[in-house]
Amino acid sequence: MKTAVLFSGGKDSVYSAYLAKKSGHELTYLISIFSENKDSYMFHTPSIEKTKKQAEVMDIPLLIFKTKGKKEEELNDLEKAIKTAKEKYRIEAIVTGALHSIYQSSRIQKICDKLKLKCINPLWHKNEFEYIEELIKNKFEIIITGVAAFPLDEKWLGRKIDKDFIEDVKELNKKYKIHPAGEGGEFETFVLDCPLFRRGLKVVNKKISGEKNSWRMEIEVE
Repeated sequence: MKTAVLFSGGKDSVYSAYLAKKSGHELTYLISIFSENKDSYMFHTPSIEKTKKQAEVMDIPLLIFKTKGKKEEELNDLEKAIKTAKEKYRIEAIVTGALHSIYQSSRIQKICDKLKLKCINPLWHKNEFEYIEELIKNKFEIIITGVAAFPLDEKWLGRKIDKDFIEDVKELNKKYKIHPAGEGGEFETFVLDCPLFRRGLKVVNKKISGEKNSWRMEIEVE
């Protein structure tokens, strides 16, 4: 089945693409939504433009669409993007990285139903601890590019998701109810390497901004 992946460059969308391909689906296009609103309810924003580099090393065409990022209104922009992918590029299904977010999954499903497209959610209700362990097992190199929850701070930016990370988030989950996969927006990620890439990407520059428990890291990669 010809699919388009809703692609943010973070762990959820990249791993969903990986699982969809393993299941036999054809990854025809990647769809990235560039939002002007850094606090978008629907779309990942830290280093979103670096999806261009990821698409290059995946050898998959990237379709870029823009939105102002206003709550609910941004869904109209998402629908236009998916409709364009269907009409112009003949895609048959959309792959999402939805894990537990009913807000996101229900809205994407509604758009797919309207456009008569299949909605594929490889991560839906996957156990979060098993999930992050799978990422490591399958050789995904992932860094943290944003945090937005107590007690996370700027020291977490740039950290890799590895065994030490898992142990730390287990403790944070017990003490502060931090979701170990960042599903509540506690942290954002960027994939530097995985089995879908021809080669790994390297961070060559970064810019950190924020305060208290809300921090972002914009990166340059090559």
